[in-house]
Amino acid sequence: MIPKNEAVWFITGCSRGLGRAIAREVLKAGYRTVITARQSADTADLIEGHAGRALALGLDVTDKAQIDAAVTAAIAHFGRLDVLVNNAGYGYLAAIEEGEDIEARALFEADLFGPLDLIKAVLPGMRARRQGHIVNITSIGGLITFPAVGYYHMAKFALEALSDTLAKELAPLNIGVTAVAPGAFRTEFRGPASMKQSAIILEDYAETAGKVRAGTLAGHGKQAGDPARGARAIIKAVEADRPPVHLLIGGDALDQYRQRMESLDQELKAWEAVTRSTDLQDIA
Repeated sequence: MIPKNEAVWFITGCSRGLGRAIAREVLKAGYRTVITARQSADTADLIEGHAGRALALGLDVTDKAQIDAAVTAAIAHFGRLDVLVNNAGYGYLAAIEEGEDIEARALFEADLFGPLDLIKAVLPGMRARRQGHIVNITSIGGLITFPAVGYYHMAKFALEALSDTLAKELAPLNIGVTAVAPGAFRTEFRGPASMKQSAIILEDYAETAGKVRAGTLAGHGKQAGDPARGARAIIKAVEADRPPVHLLIGGDALDQYRQRMESLDQELKAWEAVTRSTDLQDIA
């Protein structure tokens, strides 16, 4: 890893929640840091006391022109970008049939295509130096599913796939990729600022998507995950000699993922004979 007095982190979605915690802990760790949010004024307090080592920029990750401008400004200020943290995003609750097209597409712009555009913006510099690291904040919802969370799952599963593929492509160039899948953290994610809902509610989904909608919102402020501890775990992963491609943070995320893998393995074993019966048979 690049020495702390030289490395530059670029973090999105720093106005609240995990992104804010990451920015604060990265600065504490001694790194130079570009802190972004849709309104730069929302992060002005974070750069206090870090003169010369922190830069606050306004950035809406769904606007490619703003992405290009922010990356250009960051490089002009610090001379390079070494670690990109794609954290900005939000949730959306709706049964698949209840989902509104305009809202679903907006979700994908923020949670998938924004990170993709940022990756493309920073990679030329990283490739030229043969050094860098990309951190994509996905979700345990990018590895397992629940009713009412399908559209968010789709975006986060795609971000997991992007990360996994990118890690294989960039490994020979000495550029790391880590997909960080948080469980439930004590942030504003389940609050009205970060969790949208479909205006369409169909009674037939009351016992499935409806219950999860209510439970998700009721869980706001009761999450077990500590954002500061989560942020420090991410820094530890990036600093490691062999950073992980996949990092779960939060004991709930690990437990849920292991349960999913056990269930999937049982299903695969139950249907193994049918699965193998579809192969072409050797003709004697």
